[in-house]
Amino acid sequence: MVQPYQHEPFTNFKVEENRQAFLEGVKTVEGYLGQDYPLVIGGKRVSTEDKIVSTNPSNKVEVVGRVSKANKELAEVAMQAAVEAFKTWRKTKPEVRADVLFKAAAIVRRRKHEFSALLMKEAGKPWNEADADTAEAIDFMEFYARQMLRIKDGVRVESRPNEYNRYDYIPLGVGVVISPWNFAFAIMAGTTVAAIVSGNPVLLKPASTTPIVAAKFVEVMEEAGLPKGVLNFVPGSGAEVGDYLVDHKDTRFISFTGSRDVGLRIFERAAKLNKGQIWLKRVIAEMGGKDTIVVDKEADLELAAQSIVSSAFGFSGQKCSACSRAVILEDVYDQVLNRVVELTKELTVGDPADQSNFMGPVIDQNAFDKIMSYIEIGKQEGKLMAGGTGDNSKGFFIQPTVFADLDSEARIMQEEIFGPVVGFTKAKDFDHAIEIANNTEYGLTGAVITKNRENMEKAREDFHVGNLYFNRGCTGAIVGYQPFGGFNMSGTDSKAGGPDYLLLHMQAKTTSEMF
Repeated sequence: MVQPYQHEPFTNFKVEENRQAFLEGVKTVEGYLGQDYPLVIGGKRVSTEDKIVSTNPSNKVEVVGRVSKANKELAEVAMQAAVEAFKTWRKTKPEVRADVLFKAAAIVRRRKHEFSALLMKEAGKPWNEADADTAEAIDFMEFYARQMLRIKDGVRVESRPNEYNRYDYIPLGVGVVISPWNFAFAIMAGTTVAAIVSGNPVLLKPASTTPIVAAKFVEVMEEAGLPKGVLNFVPGSGAEVGDYLVDHKDTRFISFTGSRDVGLRIFERAAKLNKGQIWLKRVIAEMGGKDTIVVDKEADLELAAQSIVSSAFGFSGQKCSACSRAVILEDVYDQVLNRVVELTKELTVGDPADQSNFMGPVIDQNAFDKIMSYIEIGKQEGKLMAGGTGDNSKGFFIQPTVFADLDSEARIMQEEIFGPVVGFTKAKDFDHAIEIANNTEYGLTGAVITKNRENMEKAREDFHVGNLYFNRGCTGAIVGYQPFGGFNMSGTDSKAGGPDYLLLHMQAKTTSEMF
């Protein structure tokens, strides 16, 4: 009997004991800042001269660590190690594969505050955001282990007299996991363990801005008893190592989380048949979002304002689920806008090591430049109501920014900014609001704040997003509770943390025996 799943609780940092435990985690991480981390290929540690240097986005001079950089030659060695490991890992009992994940979850749970502190240093996450990221990583390990135990015997199909039929799920083969920096632990670990528990060896290429948390996760998986070659750690350049592995004849599937443009590039490259390749590569892609909160005229307006602010500016808006568009019915537009501006002006921005700061930095100089350029566009397209400034002298800090009176076709209402910027536009009525909400090439998350049941049902049918929330913000999906993934340019409609996610890493086989 598979135990019922309950998600990992978030830490209440108002409790002094928890606060001290987190500060201990920070001390632990500060004790190993600046270290070198090797590649892990077939269980062997491989160091290279060429390094990826990870720095703290709150304090550019602080080096979090240096990770050896893979090249094509080492990527090939890793691929062959994974191909070899597949021969035995695919035949390893699902119960054993699940146990590795349960053990890894237990190890991370014991080191929870250390991992969160590392996310604070490497990704610039405030305490609560870092804690939620670590909790989600634990959730993914526990949830996917349980899911594997549920599907290990396949699905019952009909048999006839003197005939026995079975429908089983078998692993696909070697997977390439390309993970993002914004959920540097949760998504990186989740996409990796989903592939592994399904019986597939993995080549993990983490984001170059956050490779240290990935290196630490690889150590955890080894400690949990994962056999050599099942998880190969190959950080490197996307143009060199990423392309090489996506194109490789032995790659069976690619699991990618990141931007729309990179996702499309991977999708296109994966579609090409390479010499010696005998399958169609499967692509699991979670790409981007341009997410809208709709506020009806019959709504709790304080809840609406709070939801917009937390969804737009949590982790500096660096979530594919972040609210970057607020569509407000004209009857209540000014009230909601003015309250959002008030709340936004109360937010504190600074080093997340200081628990009192609501917002930390954006991830790096490129992100800072891109967001600031969108703020300049916004000043031409709408009315700047709050924020609009940035300071990158020590870290990459941008003030939470609100633009009002935008046309729904404005660039900052259409293009993914991935920063602390939200745009407001008016809707004539509820139908018009849903029409504006759907007027984007993305379809990831959305929220509707309303007391009108009829409008709620209308949105349930017509608001075309993978994750739709009523009377709450549009960020913060919990594994197993709100399976996560979107439509259109937001990806391949996969639902991470959902009941059918593991099946994307497997294929069905029918066997029929006559008696």
